[in-house]
Amino acid sequence: MPSSGVLGSGGVQWLLKRNCSVSPKQLGLFYLSLCFLSLGIAGAFWLVGAWIVMPFACLELLAVGLAFLIYARHASDVEKIILQDGQLVVELETAGRLQRSEFNRAWVRVEPKNGDGSLIVLSGQGRSVWVGRHLRPELRPTLAREIRRALREH
Repeated sequence: MPSSGVLGSGGVQWLLKRNCSVSPKQLGLFYLSLCFLSLGIAGAFWLVGAWIVMPFACLELLAVGLAFLIYARHASDVEKIILQDGQLVVELETAGRLQRSEFNRAWVRVEPKNGDGSLIVLSGQGRSVWVGRHLRPELRPTLAREIRRALREH
């Protein structure tokens, strides 16, 4: 379930993050230890005359490093939904890029209304933004209900 809380002046905030078991820093340290171990073993084979092991070890480390880099770029993705002072503010951070949308609370429409598990569309004033990427599909209708209730009450 998303992290939600009450802000100082009566506002409400939902923070939706990826469930990452390893931080980018931990991943980098793990990758360095993997490089050290793999290149050490490949170096030992090189010394006994099996030089062909080294290029394959380097190729393997390059592929694993690329996969880790892609993972790390998205590990800190976050969706922040803030309802405060009559405004609904949605901030989406994906791969280090921030997209911010502001809506007048009175004009916001929250969809889908049914519980099909699709992404939640917040729309109003000719703009739309999709949220809920970091929630399991069965929890999205609950978040949509919470947002609707908060829009009515605040």
